[in-house]
Amino acid sequence: MKITKLLGVAAAAALATGALVTGTPAAASSDTLLNTEMVPALQRDLGLTAGQALARIQSETAAGVLEQSLASALAGSFGGASYNEATGKLRVGVTDAAKLGQVAASGAEAELVRFSAAQLDSTVDKLNAGERAADGAITGWGVDTKTNRVTLNVLPGKSGVVDSYLEKTGVDKTAVAVVETTSAPTLKYDVRGGDAYYINNSSRCSIGFSVSGGFLTAGHCGPGTVTGSNRVAMGSFSRVSFPSNDYASVRVNSNWTPRGVINNGTRVSGSNVAATGASVCKSGSTTGWTCGTVGAKNQTVRYAEGTVYGMTATNVRSQAGDSGGSFIAGNQAQGMLSGGNSSVTYFFPVRPALSATGTSLVLG
Repeated sequence: MKITKLLGVAAAAALATGALVTGTPAAASSDTLLNTEMVPALQRDLGLTAGQALARIQSETAAGVLEQSLASALAGSFGGASYNEATGKLRVGVTDAAKLGQVAASGAEAELVRFSAAQLDSTVDKLNAGERAADGAITGWGVDTKTNRVTLNVLPGKSGVVDSYLEKTGVDKTAVAVVETTSAPTLKYDVRGGDAYYINNSSRCSIGFSVSGGFLTAGHCGPGTVTGSNRVAMGSFSRVSFPSNDYASVRVNSNWTPRGVINNGTRVSGSNVAATGASVCKSGSTTGWTCGTVGAKNQTVRYAEGTVYGMTATNVRSQAGDSGGSFIAGNQAQGMLSGGNSSVTYFFPVRPALSATGTSLVLG
């Protein structure tokens, strides 16, 4: 059965169960939603039926729109938000008990929390400023809206190095949760695979999103000349930012035409940011289509090659060579794959990359 035929059933089911967040715009129509490759990947990796996958995407799209609205309305009392897959609603943290009713009235789930989103982001900023003083066993840090804390990741058995670093940065220790990670993150490149491009006829990375004049990818893949997966001359890197950021733009020659799709045909319709906890899929030249959920945003990741700030963590499976590949939620571009370890994959958000490179997405 074609996905376009499934959409009506999925939407009806979502409305019947109250899975769609109230007070938000309807999701995209069936002729702009998905293609036949993404739904099976969501079914496989998230354990969903086709109808459940479509209903969840609609619910998550509405939640993302609502999050932006509430973040603006709550201002300094906004404590972050995440998607609750059990209820299909947005869970919103609020530091001011008097505003809990305002959140509930919007259709979201309200929770009284200690720290505002601004306070948590400020904590990340302080940790970033002192990054050079961090012990090598500390692999990164970032905001976790589900716990209303900044999670600091450290290698197994090395938690003892954390206190001295927190003291040096002057952060509020009560705002930080220390978590032992499985292994240090590594960059993803230089492995043979499917859809790819090659740098200086040597290392391999994955195309992210088509933009005006070329495409976006991971910064650590450049610089150099670029050939396509067919080894035909493609162009060269026009802008590379790594470390601190992990994005790059490639300018293609006249033999190549940027299209508003990713490699399985899924159309790219925009760049609305998915909520924490929402489902997300990635396309990479090594592992192809894999799906999972958005874990946490504003993550600082310390690779051996350099530290990258402002990334988003996911539990999506990836391997070397997937670097630069596209992360997409529904039809909304999210970012380009950077790296990770056996339990987490990070992407650099597409919006700041577009702004910094002065490019715009090619829409399908």
